[in-house]
Amino acid sequence: MSLLLKTTKIINDWTDYNGHMNLSYYILVFDKGAEVILSKFKMGEHSAKTEKKSTMVVETHTTYNNEVKEGNEVDLSDCPEWNFDGSSTRQAPGHASECLLRPVRMYQWDGNHYFVLCEVYNVDGTPHASNYRAPLREKQESFDSAKFWWGFEQEYFITKDFTPLGFPKGGYPKPQGLYYCGVGGNQVRGRELVELHLLTCLDMGIHLTGTNAEVAVGQWEYQCFADDTLKACDDLWMSRYILYRLAEDYRLDINIDPKPVHGDWNGSGCHTNFSNERMRTEGGLPYFEEVFSRFEARHQLHIDAYGEDNDQRLTGDHETQHIGKFSWGVANRGASIRVPTNVERDGWVGYLEDRRPASNCDPYRVAKVIVEAVENV
Repeated sequence: MSLLLKTTKIINDWTDYNGHMNLSYYILVFDKGAEVILSKFKMGEHSAKTEKKSTMVVETHTTYNNEVKEGNEVDLSDCPEWNFDGSSTRQAPGHASECLLRPVRMYQWDGNHYFVLCEVYNVDGTPHASNYRAPLREKQESFDSAKFWWGFEQEYFITKDFTPLGFPKGGYPKPQGLYYCGVGGNQVRGRELVELHLLTCLDMGIHLTGTNAEVAVGQWEYQCFADDTLKACDDLWMSRYILYRLAEDYRLDINIDPKPVHGDWNGSGCHTNFSNERMRTEGGLPYFEEVFSRFEARHQLHIDAYGEDNDQRLTGDHETQHIGKFSWGVANRGASIRVPTNVERDGWVGYLEDRRPASNCDPYRVAKVIVEAVENV
């Protein structure tokens, strides 16, 4: 009998100066695995506490099949398929309320605790209509072979009692422009939460490359990178969840609506930076022009996949192109697609930034339409 065990990542403290895992931690990992197996046979911690019966190790033998180094993943426990009340989440009617949860990725948090990311399925085994990860997974051969890299720029507002931090009750602060990458108590709000979120995500293996105060007071952004398409989307989804959870401890809330403050204030986007291997190595202006042509022809398809209420943000003002138009430009943050200056300077080799996705977008939908637009160019 074999068991698929829970995944954890080998950390630096477990390794020696050669980067190999120390003997004592091999034993620790195996011991954790043994605890999982004992629990499956009702001989674990619960049994010890309720029935006053337990086990002890008299002798152990360690066999090395593979060397383990820092960053490698080690399986520790399996997660079974589960079900939940879909009628309470508006995903199923009350008379047939059950939906299924299938674990797809695990994130270790604070030692022995885990967050488990799941896909939602109908009871007949088909992906639920809200499950956009499954259709993206079907494109895996395409995006794996093209070696896509992704960088999501997640913007959001920190709010208290439905008001952005720094906004006086029933009024407005000084006009925006003073707050971008600001410092000081009069310029930024919520930095303690922001930095805790950054460190927590890094500890959990989510590669946040940075964070900064945004154009409006109380508005922030973090950047989430991965060179694996599914992991990039999973990490963004999980990082949002972690942000909401941490905000609870401060009695704050997070708003990822694309235009939470109307008037002369920037909205919130999820600008999506992407490249495939050809963009990063061969490139060339003719290739990029063909990519732009594909995006223009599919503009409405992309808009439909890029988030709700995005028309309130994509007005043509506040560093956006109008939702009904498509454009691209070098260093142009008012375009649909921004070409970074260094891409043109380096002979049209590098990456692109799609500035249309909203802050509340589903990253799986965003990645799927981008992969489909670029494939076979």
